[in-house]
Amino acid sequence: MNNTVSTYSYRNIWKVAYPILISLVMEQMIGMTDTAFLGRVGEIELGAAAIGSIFYLVIFMIGFGFSIGSQIIIGRRNGEKRFADTGRIFWHGIYMLVALALAIILLSELFSPAIMKMMISSEHILDASMQYVRWRIPGLLFAFATVMFRAFYVGTTQTKTLTLNSIVMVLSNIFFNWVLIFGKLGIPALGISGAAIGSSLAELVSLLFFISYTSRKCDTVKYGMDRMARFDWKVLKNMLSVSVWTMIQHFVSVSTWFIFFMYIEHLGERALAISNIVRNVSGLIWMVLMAFSATCSTLVSNIIGEGHPESVMSLIKRVLKLTYSILAAVIAAFCIFPESIISIYTDIPDLISATVPSMIIMCISYAFNIAGNIFFNSVSGTGNTKAAFRLEMIALIIYMAYCTVVISIIRADVAVCWTAESIYAATLMLLSGLYLRSGRWKNKKV
Repeated sequence: MNNTVSTYSYRNIWKVAYPILISLVMEQMIGMTDTAFLGRVGEIELGAAAIGSIFYLVIFMIGFGFSIGSQIIIGRRNGEKRFADTGRIFWHGIYMLVALALAIILLSELFSPAIMKMMISSEHILDASMQYVRWRIPGLLFAFATVMFRAFYVGTTQTKTLTLNSIVMVLSNIFFNWVLIFGKLGIPALGISGAAIGSSLAELVSLLFFISYTSRKCDTVKYGMDRMARFDWKVLKNMLSVSVWTMIQHFVSVSTWFIFFMYIEHLGERALAISNIVRNVSGLIWMVLMAFSATCSTLVSNIIGEGHPESVMSLIKRVLKLTYSILAAVIAAFCIFPESIISIYTDIPDLISATVPSMIIMCISYAFNIAGNIFFNSVSGTGNTKAAFRLEMIALIIYMAYCTVVISIIRADVAVCWTAESIYAATLMLLSGLYLRSGRWKNKKV
């Protein structure tokens, strides 16, 4: 076994992954908090929060996609020991994403009402969704800046910072939601608007934590973060050459997820409420998968930067084994005790029992989802984000065709509609696995 593979043993993979996992657990709890609180307000609010939060997520993914591309470059520079360049990448990412957030906030205020009206059939859902969106979108200004801090810490494998940040963020969100949704401490009850305001304020707290922590704990001189970098169009252009594909890919990927929920909304308010609960339950599994996928992506980038592309496939196999072993136990528990898990999100008895079949089918999809996402994020980690974009577009076209037939035309039961996740995951697993096996990524420069 060569030294590079030894460096990325199961233990070392876990050391990078578990802080990311804890941070994602905390971030998932923000969505859980919104759903758990609103699930006790009413089914309309529960369904509207699903649409509003996914609409927000679609837009957020533009900035998040840029940060993923930046993280890949930071990981490569870190592997090459060009530490000061990681700071330059960070600052140019901040410049780009702050400007982008301001533009999106303005455009959303102008066009979101018309877009939502075209897609939502229920007037009650439409009104509640717009209340959520109007207060949630301004939080992008804080969220976009925060994702660049995350890109820096993941790219340089200093992932323990994410745990602390996420704990602060989720505690803030729970407090703000409790106060604003139900009306506490002399503040009037704001319902679904309170959920959106609370989440946006939690994003601000997260950003302030990162700023404070970085200035006090990080070696800012080593990483070139002690002062704002002078803007250089060539640096940003190089970042965009990698990031533009992850931006488009993440935007389109979550857009199809949004369309899935629009299809479900036309099946009725109950089907939408069920799907929102299943989406949040899925998030509990997804965050574990994403922690290992993000770890695999950044370690692939670092290992190539160190000059050892021949060790990439061994690394991927180790991450796969570790992820499957952990998630098998989690998924089994969900399938054995589905009603206990669902009751976290709502206390309506018939809604709990109606959600069980959809949740079981969602759990089954992870048989393909684990390999599919680790393979796919490994492709991105090689720096060939254009190839990754093409692979996912093929998978998404197949996914949307399936959704259109099963949900929109056949109008199948909501549990059957959730089989679309398995179709997408199996396609992504096959395409990404074949690409990695081909070795065409080995000479990619970033």
